[in-house]
Amino acid sequence: MNNFYLSSLLAVFVLALVAWIGSLGLPWLFGIVLPYVAVVIFVVGVVRRVMGWSRSPVPFAIATTAGQQKSLDWIQPNPIDNPSTKLGVFVRMALEVLTFRSLFRNTRMKLTQEGRFRYSLEIFLWVGALAFHYAFATVLLRHLRFFLEPVPWCIRMLETVDSFMRLEISYNVIQFGLPAVYVSGLVLLAAVVYLFLRRLCIGNVRYISLASDFFPLFLIMGIAFTGILMRYFVKADITAVKALTMDLVTLRALSFDIPEGISPLFYIHLFFVSTLLAYFPYSKLMHMGGIFLSPTRNMTTNTREVRHVNPWNHPVKVHTYEAYEDEFREKMVEAGLPVDKMPEPTPEESTGQEEKE
Repeated sequence: MNNFYLSSLLAVFVLALVAWIGSLGLPWLFGIVLPYVAVVIFVVGVVRRVMGWSRSPVPFAIATTAGQQKSLDWIQPNPIDNPSTKLGVFVRMALEVLTFRSLFRNTRMKLTQEGRFRYSLEIFLWVGALAFHYAFATVLLRHLRFFLEPVPWCIRMLETVDSFMRLEISYNVIQFGLPAVYVSGLVLLAAVVYLFLRRLCIGNVRYISLASDFFPLFLIMGIAFTGILMRYFVKADITAVKALTMDLVTLRALSFDIPEGISPLFYIHLFFVSTLLAYFPYSKLMHMGGIFLSPTRNMTTNTREVRHVNPWNHPVKVHTYEAYEDEFREKMVEAGLPVDKMPEPTPEESTGQEEKE
């Protein structure tokens, strides 16, 4: 039984407890210092990872292929899976980033009781991944309204589209639907729960899962859950939160003046976000930037058109076939081996041939 998820869950609970207790006496630490530190770690870590990838030598075209490469005119190539032009590479990369094309085409193999292999599409994983990433992106874009003044029209339009479903339910304790329900937040929480249950319930996936796989899932789960709590159940002082976030952006927060009225739940939410930012560059989540530097996706497959020579090969003294034949031509002729150039006759052989003629 894989118990890594228990340690990851415990770590997230400890983070929430630390933020809740610490915010009561040290709000400046969890509201100002730690967010700044997390942003610095995030930026430096991402730059270092990207620079490291960019310096990795890729002398050969090693793009993975799923179709026919361009070769002879009478053979139909696959311009997307096997692009020979930069336009084809752009289309393949766009489909990979926007629609997760490789994940959609992923298959799962299972051995049946009859001893046969059965292949099936991982369609639910593809749908869950799409829902998770697009919901996460929508939530991030919506939160820009806390860091911009005035709020751009595109952010307001996104909020309008995201909140098209309005449920008017109002009680003394719960006000659900007032304000509008943002679908992206609910989809994000549902998608991350599905990704966690998939790792937990599928045996072979659970076997290879580590704490580093469960921890970001629980962290994102905590971010989504605390955000939903603050919006629909435990109301947060939006004015105070907006003032704090604007101070963080404009660096006025360096005066360590925290607005009054911010609940501890917000500090837990912010601490989760800061932890995720600091953890991001050193985790598998960096596939967000790594996909653009993947040689299996960003290179043209033109190995049949262009010879790719290793640029850092050391000069090697080679022994060509011509030099080999010049060295052993007489012995090759005596042994009856074919040669490209017959040996020149000796003067005695030339005189003998002239006498015969």
